[in-house]
Parts: sequence; C-alpha cells; structure tokens
Amino acid sequence: MEKIELDFSKNPDGLIPVIVQDCATRKVLMLGYMDSDAYGKTCESGLVTFWSRSRKTLWTKGETSGNYLHVEGMYADCDSDALLIYARPDGPTCHRGTVSCFDTPSEEGFIKKLEQVIASRHKNMPQEHYTTRLFESGVAKISQKVGEEAVETILEAMAGNVPRYIYEASDLIYHLLVLNEQMGVSIADLEKELLSRHKQ
Repeated sequence: MEKIELDFSKNPDGLIPVIVQDCATRKVLMLGYMDSDAYGKTCESGLVTFWSRSRKTLWTKGETSGNYLHVEGMYADCDSDALLIYARPDGPTCHRGTVSCFDTPSEEGFIKKLEQVIASRHKNMPQEHYTTRLFESGVAKISQKVGEEAVETILEAMAGNVPRYIYEASDLIYHLLVLNEQMGVSIADLEKELLSRHKQ
C-alpha cells in the first residue's frame, strides 16, 4: 500500500484520528487513532492497525476476532492530520457484533451490499439458493429474467400502481445485479460510465 504524507506532529500525543468506511456500502464502520508506527504497519500489511490509547500498544483490528479490515484506499484530509480509510471488512466491525460501531440505518448502501452477496453466491454456488440456480442457467436465462422483470415494472408504472411498481422494480434491480456479476461488471463500472457522461 502506497504511503501518503501525514502530519503526526499537530497533536502532542502524535496521534491522528482515523475514520474507517466500508469500501462497498460507504457505511462508517468505526473511529480509531494511529501514530506513525500504526500507519506504517497498516501500509505494510494492508490491514487497518491502530494505536490503542488504553493499552498503549499497536493493535490490528481483528487480530482477536478474525474480523479484519482490509485496506482498499486511504485519503488524508486537507490538513493531512486526519485519515479516511476505505476498507473491506471480514465480518462485524464492532465488539457488539454489529456491522458498525455507529448505529446508523441498516439499509444504508444496501444495493452495493447486495452486489457483494450475489458475488459470494457466484463464487461459492451454495445449493438450494435461487441465485445459484440463476448462475447455473447461464447468461441467456438471466438476460431473459431481466427482460421479464423490466416488462413487469413498465406495466405497473403504466397502471399507476406504486406499491407493485416498487416490488417489480426491486426484482429488476436484483436480476440486473445478477446479470452484471455474470458479465463481470460491477456497480462501480456503471458509475464510472455515468460519470463520464456527466462530464461531457
């Protein structure tokens, strides 16, 4: 992991605050503190490592629980004395067993979380799962399902039935995510394409 320039001298204890976000959902997972050694170990290992203010030692998040935070990106603030980390969590971040140490709404970023679940289904192909059966059926069948759900969504829109529209549109998004995974395409790829159009 390439290091970025950070200023650890602004605080007398040599610590900077670090906010960790889920790289997929952008949900804030936790707040911790790093000194220069913790930052160096984080860069070297690719695992988020903090300075424990209570134990006065370095600790890698997950070294006891196994719920590591894998670094996907790091960004300094404008004064280079605070850090934002995008991370891929192995499991719950909080010691309470919750996804986050902050009690923000659980639906935050759910579509990207669903994308991760679908990718996991594709990798592991667990039996008796509808998503597995879709992947087993191949791209033609998945594409057909996307088409069917699109038609049903349009019909409910034309009928002005909002609850049914929401239901069918949700089915459409789910099947489109499955087709994306089958095609090796991510939401990030779609966002990149849309962003390129926005800049034109």
